[in-house]
Amino acid sequence: MIFNSIRARLQIWYGLLLLVILAGFGITAYELERGHFLGRINSELDRRANLLADSLHHRGGPGRGPGGGMEGGPDGGPPLEGPPPGAFPDDGPPEERPGGPREFQLPPQAAGMFDASDPNNFYYIIYGHDGGEVRRSTNAPPQPLTLAASTPPGPPPDEPQRPDDRRQPAHRFFVQGDRAEYHLDMPLGGSFVVGCSLAPELLALRLVAVKLTLVGAIILVLGLGGGWWLASRAIRPIDDISAAAAKISAGDLAQRINLADTESELGRLATVLNSTFARLEAAFAQQQQFTSDAAHELRTPVSVMLTQTQLSLSRERSPAEYRQTLETCQRAAQRMRRLIESLLALARLDAGQEAMKRLPFDLATVIRDCADLVQPLAVEKQISVVLEVEPLACTGDSERIAQVITNLLTNAINYNRPQGEVRVTNTLQNGSAIITVRDTGQGISAEDLPRVFERFYRSDKSRTSGGQGLGLSICQAIITAHGGTMEVASEVGVGTTFTVRLPVG
Repeated sequence: MIFNSIRARLQIWYGLLLLVILAGFGITAYELERGHFLGRINSELDRRANLLADSLHHRGGPGRGPGGGMEGGPDGGPPLEGPPPGAFPDDGPPEERPGGPREFQLPPQAAGMFDASDPNNFYYIIYGHDGGEVRRSTNAPPQPLTLAASTPPGPPPDEPQRPDDRRQPAHRFFVQGDRAEYHLDMPLGGSFVVGCSLAPELLALRLVAVKLTLVGAIILVLGLGGGWWLASRAIRPIDDISAAAAKISAGDLAQRINLADTESELGRLATVLNSTFARLEAAFAQQQQFTSDAAHELRTPVSVMLTQTQLSLSRERSPAEYRQTLETCQRAAQRMRRLIESLLALARLDAGQEAMKRLPFDLATVIRDCADLVQPLAVEKQISVVLEVEPLACTGDSERIAQVITNLLTNAINYNRPQGEVRVTNTLQNGSAIITVRDTGQGISAEDLPRVFERFYRSDKSRTSGGQGLGLSICQAIITAHGGTMEVASEVGVGTTFTVRLPVG
């Protein structure tokens, strides 16, 4: 399924977002352009309507002749009688019209604004007081968008008309199909319509819509292509991670994720995964080494037991020989038991199944008890044990801590020089109890020093308990379970110092 791909889902969301943005931009641009067109048409209609209204207001002014021209003028000549401003040529019965019936004519300036040659084809229709049509331009349509009211609006019935009435005419703007019209109702009766064709504007708007659509489509296609490239580039580290994980699951534990950008989110994830893969490789290597060493350690006592029993059973033996065989088998079995107990202890510590007590105890008392326990061995080896300890309250499993200290003291005695010394101290630093066990023995070589805590690791100068190579490993596991650390420093021919840090709380 395409929706199972992160790349495809990113592309779909990116495409939808881009489409919405482009559609919103296109619609906004189109509406702005449409508003600009309509605003221009509205202004043109308003200008022509005002000019037409002024012509209608002043057509009955001083000295109007039969053709609507001026016989007198604003030079101070006496005005002739005529209809009041705002009246139409057909106002009143024909016999009451001054000068008799006359045909309405627009001034040349106004007539020129309704030229049929104009692309917008501006036109006008004039209605009289009774709602009848007075005059129309030659290019006017048969019927306006909205018919003028049969009784044009005028002053309220209880308000008499006055010749000097100059109320603003009521106007309305209509747009329908490819036409726009401006309707004005004159205050003293009558109305007129000024309109135009919107065909040029509509064609221009359609061209604008086509251009916006084409540009939007091009941007959408380019955006989708760029989005696919960006999504592929963003997903590529995930593909590298998947490929490395697949190789690791196939057994190649040395594989690592190679990312140049380590500061990004995926780069930090790759760094964490590489660290995890490294620990996994080390754990597998350690497990293989552990299994091999454990098998080797168990094979020796088993071989001894099998050899002794086979020799004893090959022929009749004396009671003393049978006894000697049984004692040899017993020693081999005891060695196996110690090894199995150590392995079980390590397994429980690694799995966190070995419950550590959290009880208060005095560290100085535990150190003294351990020193008393190894004192016979120290006397046998002619080693002096010096204690520089003071009472120090701690919380933890005192028996397990005693096991660690006893192991360290035993190693310090066994690998010391004759007439040597073992010095034990304890201090409190930054909320941690510091225990140091320093000897004056042969020391540990620089090659062996980093590996003294490895399981089953042994050398002529390594620090082990019982000859199995597990003593220091168990000590370190116990200290780690208490939330502490264990370190070693040594110099060949000078001595070795083990430092244990334990939280006191």
